[in-house]
Amino acid sequence: MQALIDDESLVVRLARLEIDSAQLDEYLMLLKEGIATSIATEPGVLTMYGVKERNDPTKITILEIYLNDSAYQTHLKTPHFKKYKSGTLEMVKSLELVDLDPVVFGVRTRD
Repeated sequence: MQALIDDESLVVRLARLEIDSAQLDEYLMLLKEGIATSIATEPGVLTMYGVKERNDPTKITILEIYLNDSAYQTHLKTPHFKKYKSGTLEMVKSLELVDLDPVVFGVRTRD
């Protein structure tokens, strides 16, 4: 199945982080848990990707796509997001948040 998404009500955010190398494994565990819970329990969370740079795994990029601003605001109030945020606070050496405007997203799912 293929889908093309073009909706200006979507909230698209990119987070660029640098993580303390001594705490990277714990950070990745908390990130995976947070993304899995968000996707499983929040209908307004459409996409969350967490990736690390191949040559510097302490540099993490997270792409988040929400149905709308209400879904994003709801996400910020969830217990699992608060657990991720407070649990990783001392691990994050730098954080840059970038708000993006959707143009088009192509998605191919496995049938």
